[in-house]
Amino acid sequence: MQATRLALIVAVISALSYGRTLAEQGVRHLLERDVGVPDTVSPSMQAVIARPLSPIWNEHPKSAGEWKALVARLADGVVATLPDLRQRLGVRVEQTVIGGVKAFIVTPESISEANRNRLLVHFHGGGYVLFPGESGTREAILMAGFTGMKVVSVDYRMPPDFPYPAALDDAIAVWKEVIKSANAKNVAIFGTSTGEGLPLPAATAPGTPWSDLTKTGDTYLTNEMLDNVGER
Repeated sequence: MQATRLALIVAVISALSYGRTLAEQGVRHLLERDVGVPDTVSPSMQAVIARPLSPIWNEHPKSAGEWKALVARLADGVVATLPDLRQRLGVRVEQTVIGGVKAFIVTPESISEANRNRLLVHFHGGGYVLFPGESGTREAILMAGFTGMKVVSVDYRMPPDFPYPAALDDAIAVWKEVIKSANAKNVAIFGTSTGEGLPLPAATAPGTPWSDLTKTGDTYLTNEMLDNVGER
């Protein structure tokens, strides 16, 4: 009994000493572990979380040509799914230009009286390089279909042909043009991942916004190989 108690005391002292050493080094060594799908979300979301990592998660194109080929391949895959999605949700999509910027007007078949003067402005995600043109409208179609509100989806310019700050310039140009004819109090901005970043609308709905480009946030490490969307 005494030997067991002594062994326990030694183990606790060793653990505290080891933890203190790691704290002084600013490092945490985590044990390898399996992370299960949470049961606190819907079955549909559980299926999304359980998906494996994207097959392109570690692709690093080495030239502008390779980037364009990757972008086109992913865009084509999305575009192929859109006609059915538009039909199922009763949504019409039209190309336009707003403030000199390419955009899409996404209109549901039925707009209630309460939503007649409301407008959603959408900035698609894609790591600042993916989903140009029609391929960037999927989220806007879903929002228009489920909310019954008109959506402006901005086809902002992206690298490699148009590096920073082209995308930001386009976003601001569209926003300034939109509020010339619409009350900003009736306009909301939404987007996923990189598709966020303008002030002063009535509301914003940032979906997992990519807001830390300095790689200083701890989730760059704690979610590495765990998050099956961005791996961070």
